[in-house]
Amino acid sequence: MTDAKLDQAGTEKEIAGRGGNALLDWTARAVVVIIYGGSALMGAASVPHLLPPDNVHDGLALAARIANILFLGLVALTTITRLVPIMKSQGIETRISALLGTFLSIVLAFLPKAELGPVWSAVSSTLVLVGTSLCIVVLRWLGRSFSIQAEARRLVTEGPYRIVRHPLYLCEGIALVGVTLQVLSPLAVLVAIVIVMIQCRRMINEERILRRAFPEYAAYRTTTPFLIPTCRAIGR
Repeated sequence: MTDAKLDQAGTEKEIAGRGGNALLDWTARAVVVIIYGGSALMGAASVPHLLPPDNVHDGLALAARIANILFLGLVALTTITRLVPIMKSQGIETRISALLGTFLSIVLAFLPKAELGPVWSAVSSTLVLVGTSLCIVVLRWLGRSFSIQAEARRLVTEGPYRIVRHPLYLCEGIALVGVTLQVLSPLAVLVAIVIVMIQCRRMINEERILRRAFPEYAAYRTTTPFLIPTCRAIGR
């Protein structure tokens, strides 16, 4: 085969690969939008039945539910408008970790509610409310760079990303503690621990792809904590 034919074959293969990747990307987007958007709509439909709240705890629980609805809707909207990735991680492990880390928490929703006193009930609802509300703030800063898989779109280092490198995972962790308290049991704790382990793996996978895609990420890593804020980082 001549060089011209080899170049033509390579170009055709590249174009076909791009088409396949685009189809896969839009399929993944559609799945996320259906799941998150559908969950937001179902949650919104249940809100009128919870009005008006009878006490402070019910009010906190309602506020937490509304925050969760807004977060789910924002995830769906952001997924539609997100940027095309400039680099993607390879391998089945990164994909499995991303999917499990995203959807494993659904298991907690099907566990029986724990018999908590009024104080612990208020604490759990407050943690969910605070964690989810902060997730909304972080997601607004992350914007069109958001993705579930480990992908590089645009490096975000401002806002909450000046404080820690993975603020969305931190805020989700706060909400996870609240949800786990609401269904507190050995199984719930086990599921929560597994979720935390998977999320740690996701952060490592994301850091690997960001280091490859953005040379400036190395300097960002040296000045910004991984997950737990420090007084110095907060004061910047």
